[in-house]
Amino acid sequence: MPILNRVAEMQEEVAGWRRHLHETPELLYDVFETSTFVARKLKEFGCDTVESGLGKTGVVGIIKGRHGDGPTIGFRADMDALPITETSGKPWTSKVPGKAHSCGHDGHTAMLLGAAQYLAETRNFKGSVAVIFQPAEEGGAGALAMLDDGMMDKFGIKEVYGMHNAPGMPVGNFAIRKGSLMAAADSFEIEIIGNGSHAAAPHLSIDPVLASAHVIIALQSIVSREVDPLKSLVISVTTTHGGTAHNVIPGSVTLTGTVRTLLPETRDFAEKRLTEVAQATAIAHGAKAEVNYHRGYPVTFNHDNETEFAIGIASSIAGAAGVEANTPPRMGAEDFSYMLESRPGAFIFIGNGDTAGLHHPSYDFNDDVLPYGISYWVKMAETALAA
Repeated sequence: MPILNRVAEMQEEVAGWRRHLHETPELLYDVFETSTFVARKLKEFGCDTVESGLGKTGVVGIIKGRHGDGPTIGFRADMDALPITETSGKPWTSKVPGKAHSCGHDGHTAMLLGAAQYLAETRNFKGSVAVIFQPAEEGGAGALAMLDDGMMDKFGIKEVYGMHNAPGMPVGNFAIRKGSLMAAADSFEIEIIGNGSHAAAPHLSIDPVLASAHVIIALQSIVSREVDPLKSLVISVTTTHGGTAHNVIPGSVTLTGTVRTLLPETRDFAEKRLTEVAQATAIAHGAKAEVNYHRGYPVTFNHDNETEFAIGIASSIAGAAGVEANTPPRMGAEDFSYMLESRPGAFIFIGNGDTAGLHHPSYDFNDDVLPYGISYWVKMAETALAA
């Protein structure tokens, strides 16, 4: 059976957990109620170890198999929500103004809790499973914080796997690829410094507004003319700040934005050239540019053997036709990338059906996905740690 009978029986209970989490979203590291809920459930299930406070508010549960000693593999779910006002209209809509589970982390947490309950009941494997519940995926690098607290070594985790829902992909289907699956996400601030004047006397100014417009356009030449089209690069200027009056040329303008790349060498090149192009373009207009470049999440890079293993597990649930094994890379970012730098593993997408997109105010996780995600985790544990 693609979905285990016991998992199918659990769906309504797990959906109840998911909807409770959906109603009570929390941001970044401040997932105190969520982590307390998770830890309580893991203790109720009979996990051998439940430790809270890793990476500030992360939780790890250890479930030992009944067939003796063996390796430990880790499964990760993220717990934090987004600073968005929800418009889904569902009965379980967020009760917290300005906060919503608009990325489905409530579903990720519920699926891994469901798997923990099943695995704690059956323990039909050799070795241990570490269920990892992480805070602050949405920009806070909670995965890195848990690693910095020594999570991998403390629990002896040898491999690590992650999952994210994908709106627009059929429920029960999966998508994955070897190598670069999601992009590195960097950010920048460019301050264009000129000399202000009255707008009626522009010749007395060094106009940073004009210079900033040329900088914005020039940055796109890096993408279109300096990088191999097969080596993806995105440079997006997303904010401009400058000026206070319609008749005053300001002294400076600040630009901010993001850079997305899939290869380390492209990332290095983009950082170098963004700085050079911004400064040279500003100089060409008599101004100067001060550039601050910040490296964010690295590339989410799936390891070959672990990806093949994940494809096999997903195929046992969805059938070969239900698994896109060479899905195109996505330019979004994911801090599970830090865990994949620490240990071999793989990250997979699971279909959320025809729903609103991620980070959209009307998004809601599809509870029909729950048994497929739980089955994936259970079959992965019982196969990787087969007695």
